[in-house]
Amino acid sequence: MVFKIGDHVMVLDENMSGVVKNIVGTSISIETEDGFLLDFKSDELIKDTSKSILKKARISNTAISEKEQPTRKQQKRIKAKDRFEPTMEVDLHINQLVKSSRGMSNHDMLTLQLDTARHKLDWAISKRIQKIVFIHGVGEGVLKIELEYLFGRYNNIKFYDANYQKYGLGATEVYVYQNV
Repeated sequence: MVFKIGDHVMVLDENMSGVVKNIVGTSISIETEDGFLLDFKSDELIKDTSKSILKKARISNTAISEKEQPTRKQQKRIKAKDRFEPTMEVDLHINQLVKSSRGMSNHDMLTLQLDTARHKLDWAISKRIQKIVFIHGVGEGVLKIELEYLFGRYNNIKFYDANYQKYGLGATEVYVYQNV
């Protein structure tokens, strides 16, 4: 395939596209949509005809829209219940923390889960994240009791059961007060 500078191209076997910036023999440099210059061989690229069609369509749409009266821009509506959704979830199930719990005692697993919870909570506080959900599961309630003891040692947080519809009884939501 013959390429020229300014062509829109896509990379085969990768989710990447860009504009041809330089051609040296069979090596072609493209600038990605993120602004990176990358080199590929010509047989790794194909022309992206949809970009040129879109460009022509944009030009005609711009001409049409200039003639029309400007309309008010629609903002994306955020539902009230989505506004209060937690921004961070931490799954403390042991199979999410290690590849295999084989050879670990119950004490080792509980210690790992609590250390992970403490680390994630400290990280969230340092990054000023207000809401965190710790998913601990239902089980016998040992992890939940230990988490409540851990959260009770912090002055700037309150904790309560997370949304029942989403998590059931197996999660605790933590709210971090920012101005303490």
